[in-house]
Amino acid sequence: MNYHLDTIPVWDSMKLDGECLLCSLRRKMEVGEVDRFLGASVMEPDTRIQVNKKGFCRHHQEMLFAVDNRLGHALMLESHLAETRARLAKTLKGMKQSAKGASQASLVDRLSGKAPSPKKALENDLRDLEKITETCVVCDSINENMARYLHTFFHLYKNESDFRRAFAAGKGVCLPHAAELMRFAPQELNSKELAEFTDTLVRLETEAFDRMQEEISWFIKKFDYRFASEPWKNSRDAVERSVNKLRGWCIGQEPYPKE
Repeated sequence: MNYHLDTIPVWDSMKLDGECLLCSLRRKMEVGEVDRFLGASVMEPDTRIQVNKKGFCRHHQEMLFAVDNRLGHALMLESHLAETRARLAKTLKGMKQSAKGASQASLVDRLSGKAPSPKKALENDLRDLEKITETCVVCDSINENMARYLHTFFHLYKNESDFRRAFAAGKGVCLPHAAELMRFAPQELNSKELAEFTDTLVRLETEAFDRMQEEISWFIKKFDYRFASEPWKNSRDAVERSVNKLRGWCIGQEPYPKE
């Protein structure tokens, strides 16, 4: 697959010196995508076709609603509901027929395997119903772009010593993005580069979790009267940063400053 290299966003996220440069990059992209789908671009035919077909996951519906553009949200929902109703009607009809057929089968046929069990009869229809709820046009766009940025990350890592030094001196990444980096690394780096990169990432993650452990322990101690007069050090937001390090950014201060 050919990727377009866009190094500036990756460098900008690196310079933030946050707990995970990829979380910063992803969040900036996510906010931008939500704004885009509530803007004029949603009226473009290709975009509208994708919105109507895939819709939005629960999380991104929440983000769309929080922007407080009720009319833009409603316009997307109107056409998406129409397409979903058409798909749903076929699925619900099949579910009804499957359940009825299973209920009318004799016990002998079910025991002999000539007729499927009610659970088996409904399996395909239920899968079709689940598929309607599993797609999200924003998630797909983010995943596609993050694959491109991961390629760009390794391009910079291989070819720019300043980027390599900045990464080695940083705070590492969250665990989900550490896994993503290591999944991409073998196809982006030669064996020597892979070994060096793995050593760096392991060191960064080890140091980060040692630091997090100390900070969360100090945060807890601050609720003990014996430590009430002691400084907070860097532990005031230890809960948020620990959660985000474990699972990727989801709580606390935005990882990418608003422009």
